[in-house]
Amino acid sequence: MDAVNDVVLVLNAGSSSIKFSTFAVEGRDLALRHRGAIEGIGSDPRFFALDADGRRVANERVGGGEHEDVLPGLLGWIARQTDRSRVVGVGHRVVHGGERFAAPVLVDAAILDQLEKLVPLAPLHQPHNLAAIRAIGRVQPDVAQVACFDTAFHRTQAPIAQLYALPRDLSAAGIKRYGFHGLSYEYIASVLPGTAGDVARGRVVAAHLGNGCSMCAMRNGTSVATTMGFTALEGLPMGTRCGAIDPGVILHLLTERRMSVDDVTDVLYHRSGLLGVSGIGNDMRALLASPAAEAAEAVALFVYRVGRELGSLAAALGGIDALVFTAGIGEHAAAVRARVCEDAAWLGVRLDPAANLGHGPRISTADSPVSVWVIPTDEELMIARHTLACIRRGGPR
Repeated sequence: MDAVNDVVLVLNAGSSSIKFSTFAVEGRDLALRHRGAIEGIGSDPRFFALDADGRRVANERVGGGEHEDVLPGLLGWIARQTDRSRVVGVGHRVVHGGERFAAPVLVDAAILDQLEKLVPLAPLHQPHNLAAIRAIGRVQPDVAQVACFDTAFHRTQAPIAQLYALPRDLSAAGIKRYGFHGLSYEYIASVLPGTAGDVARGRVVAAHLGNGCSMCAMRNGTSVATTMGFTALEGLPMGTRCGAIDPGVILHLLTERRMSVDDVTDVLYHRSGLLGVSGIGNDMRALLASPAAEAAEAVALFVYRVGRELGSLAAALGGIDALVFTAGIGEHAAAVRARVCEDAAWLGVRLDPAANLGHGPRISTADSPVSVWVIPTDEELMIARHTLACIRRGGPR
């Protein structure tokens, strides 16, 4: 009888979509099999999937309107891809692990209750992450599920780096800097030694620049400081999020402009950033190609803010040995990388223009005091690795 093909499923659930990846378990390794999404949840759900080579292998409507309605179809589709395929574990991207969860964890009823208590820290994301966990639990109650936290990587930071200058009772209640994109930074830290060698153990700043943007200072592969804080709104300007802003602006919008909390939330999360400044859109490619002055100003502001945060993170490290670009803009926007590196010449960054146009992996000159790298991130693979490891060791709980 043919052996059963074990598969790890990775889910990243949002309010109206679920992104997924499947990885075949091959001994101690994992191999990507499929990647795709279910979009339009709550209205007209549609499912699409690509194979490991990027070929579309599914594009169809799916029944139902909520997470628990659409996930059975995904699980059935996965099972049909081979004659003997089974999902042995489901790894979930969970945005917030709070102070307690500093590592991935096997989910049970008690853990789910603890994660539910963290919803007030991430009300726009956490409920949807947990909805997918509950849905899988109802559809396949025997399959192991693992929660992987976007905040966990940053728990190595010194207490002073996590503190806001607020009354102590607020800090004790959990209002502090948590940081996000931790799964991306953890992946970069895991592969950087194989790409950059010994510099990976030094003072590294990684820039995760996509629709969501942040930067992280790492020493010996662990987080020292990061640009995001209590929420994923802080730090760099992003596709539609404002990034760092004077809290007085929010008070002004509430008191002088008489905006509601929901309206202010919409402005900060969905109408600001590159979209807000340009008035055109949040796609860096479109802004770089646009002749509009507003588009140029949005790009200039983005580059300026990256440069300021780079200086701050270098200060937190006491210097810098390497700079790493990752995520959509970081991996593909050579023009943005060039401008950031030119502005960072004072730090010892010397760009190799030809290597930059070729997207690396090394884009600095051989004699650059600070080496610069372009490394594609893979948060899904990081989640799959954690999921398989948790299943095999049965914890932690």
